[in-house]
Amino acid sequence: MSLANFLELVEFKAKSASVFPFIVGLFFSWYFLNSVNAVDATLFFIAMFLFNMFVDIWDNYSDYRHSDQEIYKIGTNIIGREHLSIHLIQTMMATMFGIAALLGIYLTIQVGLPLLWMGIFCFLIGLLYAGGPIPISSTPFGELASGFTMGVMITLISVYINSYQIFQWNGQLLLEILLAASPEFVWIANIMFANNICDAHEDEMNKRHTIVHYLGVKNSVAIWNLLNVLAIVLVFAAIYVGVYPPALIAIIIPLPFIIKQMILFTHKQVKRETFVCSVKILINGSLGLCLGFLMYWIYTMVH
Repeated sequence: MSLANFLELVEFKAKSASVFPFIVGLFFSWYFLNSVNAVDATLFFIAMFLFNMFVDIWDNYSDYRHSDQEIYKIGTNIIGREHLSIHLIQTMMATMFGIAALLGIYLTIQVGLPLLWMGIFCFLIGLLYAGGPIPISSTPFGELASGFTMGVMITLISVYINSYQIFQWNGQLLLEILLAASPEFVWIANIMFANNICDAHEDEMNKRHTIVHYLGVKNSVAIWNLLNVLAIVLVFAAIYVGVYPPALIAIIIPLPFIIKQMILFTHKQVKRETFVCSVKILINGSLGLCLGFLMYWIYTMVH
């Protein structure tokens, strides 16, 4: 298997969907709770990244095995198109899942049982996302599942691991974490949404009834655009209530680029050409947040 094939198999271009929520949680824990556990956070990052790759391989593998459209299996799906070894793919999935699970068990021993329950929830969603008799990715709830699991749960786990000694399970703190995570939630869900918009015809052929099946492509594109606007509004809402520092106004810097990607995707919804627009919006919007985090960190160092 070539490196290019591996990167496509694990959908490496979309890995920012797990990296940035981790960074948001790390910053929130430092900014809001004044606590960082660097070693445990690093181990969680590795486990999270491996499990995310496992889920994406599992998604491609399940699509390949369950599709009854030969043109999709040999012309579109990476496994059939590049004649990848099924045995090698199964070995990769088992290895990634096993290492992620072992790291999760070790971290649970270190930081407590809440991590176990959150981890089990994420594992179950990850497995059911592309597996089972009716995969979540084939239903109208795929966007919600991916956005919440990656955008919110990764942020929550990142906060918990970095502040488990002082973490309080109360409604106010959980709502503050939810607000901090909400832009990532929306952008990640929108990646899945853009994917389903681009795959609308193939999904119909494969009897996958995603949200686009019920909304139609035109309405879905309009809602996709509105959700991108909502993500920016949520950043300002988080600044207003004090969940983010004022430095997060840096989100305005990537706005012109985000608008350009929205226009490109609205004009054409083609998987190989414009799906990446949604990924670029996540990356650039998240980089805007990270720039704000960095500016605030520098400010605290100077003062």
